[in-house]
Amino acid sequence: MNHMLNSLLTEQPNPLTDHIDELPSAEIMELINKEDQRIAELIQPLIPVIAQAADRILKAFQSGGRLFYVGAGTSGRLGILDASECPPTYGTPPSMVQGIIAGGFRAVKDPVEGAEDSEELGAADLDEHGLDENDVVVGIAASGRTPYVLGAMRHAKEIGATVISLSNNAGTPMTLLADVSIEAVVGPEVVMGSTRMKAGSAQKMILNMLTTTAMIRLGKVYRNFMVDLNPSNEKLVHRAKRMIHLATGANEADIEQAFAGADGHVKTAIVMLMAGVDAVEAQRRLDLADGFVRSAIVGPS
Repeated sequence: MNHMLNSLLTEQPNPLTDHIDELPSAEIMELINKEDQRIAELIQPLIPVIAQAADRILKAFQSGGRLFYVGAGTSGRLGILDASECPPTYGTPPSMVQGIIAGGFRAVKDPVEGAEDSEELGAADLDEHGLDENDVVVGIAASGRTPYVLGAMRHAKEIGATVISLSNNAGTPMTLLADVSIEAVVGPEVVMGSTRMKAGSAQKMILNMLTTTAMIRLGKVYRNFMVDLNPSNEKLVHRAKRMIHLATGANEADIEQAFAGADGHVKTAIVMLMAGVDAVEAQRRLDLADGFVRSAIVGPS
C-alpha cells in the first residue's frame, strides 16, 4: 500500500516551492496564494459531475433519505463541518446530514492512531446509523484509497445506498466503487503531502456546492435568502428579521408582528406579508407548495 501512496499526485514534491524554506513570510504566502488560485479553476470543469452528485442527494432528501459524509483526518473533519452547518443555516434536523470520522468524535480534535486503516471499522461505523437504500454516502479522501472510507463505501453499496466519491487523485479505488465520482485533482501541495491545504480547500468548496445546491432545490432558499434558518441566537434573529425586510420591503412594526405571529419562522412571515394572509393560511400555502416561498405567495391555482 505504501509504495502505491508514493505514486499519488498529492504525495509528490511541488517543484514550484522547492526553496520555500529559505523565504520570508510574505514570499511563502505568495507561493501558497498562487497555488490556491488554481483550485477554483480546476473545479470549474467538474461542475457537471458535482451537479449529478447534488441531484442524487436531492433525490434522497425528497424520499426521506439522509446524507452521510465519511472520511479520516482533514477529510473527516470537513465532512463534519459541512454537516454541522446545515441545521442552523437551513433548519434541517441534525440526522439529515451527518459527518462520520475515523476514530469517532475524539478524532475531530486529536488524531486517533490507526483508525483510518480499518475497512471493517468504516463499515461498522456506518452500520450504527441504520443506513438504508434511500441514503447517500459520500466518501472523502485526498488519496482516494483510505481503507476506512473504502469499507464504508463498500458497505453502502451492498445495502443499495447511493455512493459518491470525492478525492484529489485520478482513477483511485474509491472512484471504482462510486455511482458518481468527483476527482478534484489539484496537484502537489506547497508542503509535500500536506493535504489539508489545496486538497482540503477543494473538498470544502465542493461540499459547500453539494449541500447548498440540494438545499436551494429543496425550497430552503427564497431569492438568495436562507429562509429556513433557525434563529437560535440574537445574531440569527436579527438576520432573520433583516431577510424578511429585504424580501418584502415591509416596515419594522409589520415585520415584528409577522415574525411573532409566525413563531420566528421566516418563510411563514414572508408569505404573510407578501400575500396579506395570517400565519395559519401562510403555513397552509407553504405546505401545499412543498415549502417553496414563491409558489406559496402566489397561492393555490
